[in-house]
Amino acid sequence: MSDSSRGTWASRSTFILAAIGSAVGLGNAWRFPGLCAKHGGGAFMLVYLAAMLVIGIPLLTMEIAIGRKVRGGAPKAMHSIKKKFEPIGWAATANAFVIEIYYAVVFGWVILMTVCSYKFANLTGDSTAASGVWADLLKTTWDTSGYGTISWPVLICLLVAWIVIYLCIRDGANSVGKVVKYTVFLPVACLLIMAIKGMTMPGAMEGLKVMFVPNLAELASADLWIDAVGQVFYSLSIMMAIMFAYGSFLQDDANVAVDGVIIAFADLSISVLSGIVLFTTMYGTGMTIDDMSASGIATAFLIYPSAIVHLTGSGVVNAIFAAVFYFCLCTLAIDSAFSIVEGVSTAISDKFHIAKRKTTVWVCIISAAFSLFFVTGAGVAWLDIVDNWCNSYNLILVGFLEAIAIGWCFKLRKVLDEINRNTKRFKMPAWWFCTSIKFCAPILLGGFFLWNVITLFTKNNGIYGGYSLASNIIGGWAITILVFLSGFIVKIIEKKMHLKEEDHTKIWEE
Repeated sequence: MSDSSRGTWASRSTFILAAIGSAVGLGNAWRFPGLCAKHGGGAFMLVYLAAMLVIGIPLLTMEIAIGRKVRGGAPKAMHSIKKKFEPIGWAATANAFVIEIYYAVVFGWVILMTVCSYKFANLTGDSTAASGVWADLLKTTWDTSGYGTISWPVLICLLVAWIVIYLCIRDGANSVGKVVKYTVFLPVACLLIMAIKGMTMPGAMEGLKVMFVPNLAELASADLWIDAVGQVFYSLSIMMAIMFAYGSFLQDDANVAVDGVIIAFADLSISVLSGIVLFTTMYGTGMTIDDMSASGIATAFLIYPSAIVHLTGSGVVNAIFAAVFYFCLCTLAIDSAFSIVEGVSTAISDKFHIAKRKTTVWVCIISAAFSLFFVTGAGVAWLDIVDNWCNSYNLILVGFLEAIAIGWCFKLRKVLDEINRNTKRFKMPAWWFCTSIKFCAPILLGGFFLWNVITLFTKNNGIYGGYSLASNIIGGWAITILVFLSGFIVKIIEKKMHLKEEDHTKIWEE
């Protein structure tokens, strides 16, 4: 794809909204509040803020700036640093491809729960029945068995999810820009409605106290620091090939330094707002921090429904709030879902010089075909396994390799100059950026990766989630191997197709 034919964002605000939409996803609505609950509230937010400043913002602006400079997705961006680093970009792209497959399934789940919110009207006060609505709709077995059982409602909603994803990105930056004008603000409006309701309930102030007042003793927990650093990466959509792609659609006069800070703090603000909703609602209905879970799926589909049926004495009102909540999740999911697909299709289109719309069509079709596997009774278990490896191992290792490649094998000053190229009042200082990329990111990410591996083998005997060894190998390690072999697989395909190799390093030097 030539630079002249490459789409661009219609305006600065469109890019910022698209990037915020990508960053703000389901993890903000359920994982952030869940981790706050796991670590006693305020202590987690303090560490999260520190991690966002120390490594989140520098890495975010780095990816956006390099994407703009080389006008390409993750593989082309990493190739521009050094030819042999292109496989790192493909690893990020391949991991994003796996994530988009099951993320669309979760999107389908929240569509289904939005449609079926009426069920809560007849469950007032019945926590057990409310927490079982989702599982009954999915017909899940909770383990890696039950392939013959298919949830037709989930299948229909999954197909709807893929159609919506395609429609949002069919014209690249142009169609994305039209969508985000609505999908970024709708969840904020929904969250504000639920926050206002939550704060009017008895016990709400106790919930806010737990959320915002830090228990300093928690700061001694290694798990707290690991979870906070991990959440920064999950939340800001870095190391997932997305921000390289979004940066490649930027105009040359974009102010990357300032825009990166805006995106990061908007993401944090919505996470905090989601936490307020969850904590006030839970405490307002008589539940406590002990009833909350760090698992996003458990929070959204098992725990929160138990609170919904205790919101008021009116089943109809409770059902309305259920619809608002799950519609909010839909609007959060859509931006993140199509941004992941956009990162993948941009990388493939750049490499193989295929028309962007055609690439997007086939990426959606192939991804949708793979995602059908998760509508079976075994789908929830397999999704849990694949998600764990994609986020706890693949994403972190990609980030580590990316930081090493750019921080130690390239002149960081060039990247910093690109970040600060159009900024006047605020410039990212070298001490902040270079320290983060060269030292903080590799140390933290490398430590995070080793911690996860050691914990898996010392505490869980090498088996995640109590599933079988075979399922861990197939849904975990095998996918990890394929992700990191993807760059070499692409190289073989490239040779078979006799494509002319481009020297992207020249682009950076110009």
